[in-house]
Amino acid sequence: MKKILLAALMMGTALSTQAQSEWFQNVKFSGYGMVQYQASDKDGAETNGFNLRLVRMALEGRAHTDFYWKTQMQINGNAFDTKADGKTKNNMTIRLVDLFGEWQKYEFFKVKAGQFKRPFTFENPMHPITQGFMSYSQNVSKLAGFADRTGEHASNGRDIGVQIQGDFLKDGNGRNLLHYQIGAFNGEGVNTGDADNRKDIIGGAWVMPIKGMRIGAFGWTGSRAGVGEKNRYALSGEYTADDWTFRTEYIHSQGWNAAHTSDKADGIYALCIAPIQKNKMHVKARYDLYREANSWNGFINDANQFVGGAKTLYEIGADYLFTKNLQINVEYARVNDRTINSDKHSYNMVDVELDFRF
Repeated sequence: MKKILLAALMMGTALSTQAQSEWFQNVKFSGYGMVQYQASDKDGAETNGFNLRLVRMALEGRAHTDFYWKTQMQINGNAFDTKADGKTKNNMTIRLVDLFGEWQKYEFFKVKAGQFKRPFTFENPMHPITQGFMSYSQNVSKLAGFADRTGEHASNGRDIGVQIQGDFLKDGNGRNLLHYQIGAFNGEGVNTGDADNRKDIIGGAWVMPIKGMRIGAFGWTGSRAGVGEKNRYALSGEYTADDWTFRTEYIHSQGWNAAHTSDKADGIYALCIAPIQKNKMHVKARYDLYREANSWNGFINDANQFVGGAKTLYEIGADYLFTKNLQINVEYARVNDRTINSDKHSYNMVDVELDFRF
């Protein structure tokens, strides 16, 4: 009996070692941090302070040659935030943001399952540092699942589900001209089960007629428990070449917000990032508009509720890369905010960030 148990133990150890060698091929540990100072002179709500915008740590690797996996944790917020009453509250959060595997045997047909970015808009899946500004654009934040208008908990544009995607139709230089992606998701955001047993279907496609250019369209239909249907589409364009970046996206949403004050919303942004010294220093500008009620000005609805209008940010900034893994960003924004029920709609914001990767 002892010999049988010993043999079983040795076999289990051998299989475990073999499995680990198969699963942990080319394992990479990486991460980044974004330390932020932000100030605003918004009437009656002036703020200024330091913040840990994001800290992330990730493990990724391959199983055999066809299977890629990744897991990523996020830390953000301040450990202790002092309130007006002198009390402190722990605002630091730690959570799992990514946990997925993808079968990648064929370039034209890949299958991903787990928790990952929703396949909606160009900007959503971008790295927060590479994205280029002090935050994702308002329409992406409100309509792709960051701080979604439906009241879904903050999910960094992610959900749990399964997706297929691929690239095909190569030109004479071997560059793919078409991309597609489509998936089914719970519709409730990260680390949350499906509350209404209905799935969100999200997908998109884009053409790449010349190197560095993408022109795409996206669609999203689904629901959220307690809020109802949500139907969205996005139109996107981007051109990147020689360290220049131009990008614009329009998103439209039909479906109630969390407060049930508006069933439509839309937004658009357009940006340019221009090199002063290639791969070293850039200047940038962004126009960022979001309309929570698909309206420019706020109004009082039939239930005597104030429904906000447009919020527009006119942003300029610059960044400097000390090394490829360390950079500083400075940004100024003039804000016209008609989501507030006040005659003083305009105010100023300043944002300074130190970003590092490891």
